[in-house]
Amino acid sequence: MAQDSILINVDVGETRVALIEDGHIAEFYVERRKDRSPVGNIYLGKVTRVLPGMQAAFVDIGLERAAFLHVEDLLPSEDPDSVTDADVPDGEGSTSSRRPKRFSRDTPIRDVVKEGEHVVVQVSKAPIGTKGARVTGHVSLPGRYVVYLPTIDHVGVSKRIGNDRERRRLKEVMQSIKPPKGGLIVRTLAQGLTKKSLKTDIAYLMHTWEEIAKKRESQKKAPALLYEDLDMIRRAARDLMVDGVSTIVIDDAEEYTRLKSFLKLFMPERAEDVELYTAPEPLFDEYGVEEEIARSLSRKIPLPSGGYLIMDQAEALTAVDVNTGRFTGKGNEVSETILQTNLEAATELAAQLRFRNIGGLIVVDFIDMEKSSHREKVSRALAEVLKKDKAKTTTERISELGLVEMTRKRTHESLGRTLHEPCFYCDGTGLVQSKHTVCHEIFRQIRRESDSIPGYKIAIHAHPAVCDVLERDEKASLDKAVALYQRRVELRPHKDYHMEQFHLSGA
Repeated sequence: MAQDSILINVDVGETRVALIEDGHIAEFYVERRKDRSPVGNIYLGKVTRVLPGMQAAFVDIGLERAAFLHVEDLLPSEDPDSVTDADVPDGEGSTSSRRPKRFSRDTPIRDVVKEGEHVVVQVSKAPIGTKGARVTGHVSLPGRYVVYLPTIDHVGVSKRIGNDRERRRLKEVMQSIKPPKGGLIVRTLAQGLTKKSLKTDIAYLMHTWEEIAKKRESQKKAPALLYEDLDMIRRAARDLMVDGVSTIVIDDAEEYTRLKSFLKLFMPERAEDVELYTAPEPLFDEYGVEEEIARSLSRKIPLPSGGYLIMDQAEALTAVDVNTGRFTGKGNEVSETILQTNLEAATELAAQLRFRNIGGLIVVDFIDMEKSSHREKVSRALAEVLKKDKAKTTTERISELGLVEMTRKRTHESLGRTLHEPCFYCDGTGLVQSKHTVCHEIFRQIRRESDSIPGYKIAIHAHPAVCDVLERDEKASLDKAVALYQRRVELRPHKDYHMEQFHLSGA
């Protein structure tokens, strides 16, 4: 597989992007034309309901379900008693000596917004499952190097820039070129850049906001789309093409041309790093991506030494179980074997969360470690590998039972939920009643209906596998039912029946 690169597969109605790091898929994104994510889009919405008990409102922005708007995500008031200090919403995180103001969660929402009112909002979280999108009034427009905050007076620097000297330099540069209205956050990619490069990025973002404002002024009806964020191909180039990424390989000529034009305009130094893939073999097959996707999305994930992870994503949380498997270590020191397995599990866990885009509450059951030094070592290893993840994560210390509780910020549906749907046969449970259980359900139903079924015979209509068990393993029980109810029984298999489906009739 290619080293540090971005692979883009453009197919009929679907686009897939794979970020390759060290020869493995680090991040994977899928966008279908009919299901394009609204995250980053800006709408003129109409407030349909105000819920004082939740301190929130529902806003119609033209999507299938109304969007959720919390009072703290509304634009601040000039009244000093109604606002509080808070952080700027930013995916990379930022620090600044000045904090922007916003409404307190204690501010009555009916004092802030009314039903039928029009509001400008940006989607911060895509619809997930049965929940609608989450929106905010605090608009942020991300560029290559800078995030422009048109509604907030704030200057910050990404927390991922660790060098204090560089942080101070960037903050001074931002203060000198900051527009009269709005605020700025310096992104990680801005390290080492000159004032000229940053000003170009800011000018483009300010022009974009001016166009949005003009459209808002001319738009009289809501809901209406005021701004659509870049599609996935251009977002990938903007956000994923860091210094370590050498090339973008794309397999569609039309999108290749568009991407080249985009890079020449916004990242001219990287425009020649785009390659058009023209070989007859599908791109993801050629680079081994399809095979790795299938392996990485399985429930059981192998570890290098022979252990494995079991990952189960439920409605409320994701559970991860660590097992040693066939790995027994090279010596008799069991604690060292457990430590090595847990260290491998921590590395693989961070990679899987990032690849699968799993968010929300995550509970990890590491193998029990008796030594506190071993628990500390695994905790440090997990914290270190999570630094590569752009999504905000919080992790608790490993308990004496080996449990770790952590959260990961969720903005999109997970990859598993995007690519899969609940099994129609088992209703998503992964289980069906055993054939023997169905047989005994049938015996109980015969007891209930034996007096009401006409005729001398009772016909049992069921799946062929269930009928087979009735004729073989449960033959003695079936004969006993025949004797008990003084009725002959006839088996009628139906191939189109569900394994648990059956009914009785007279024969």
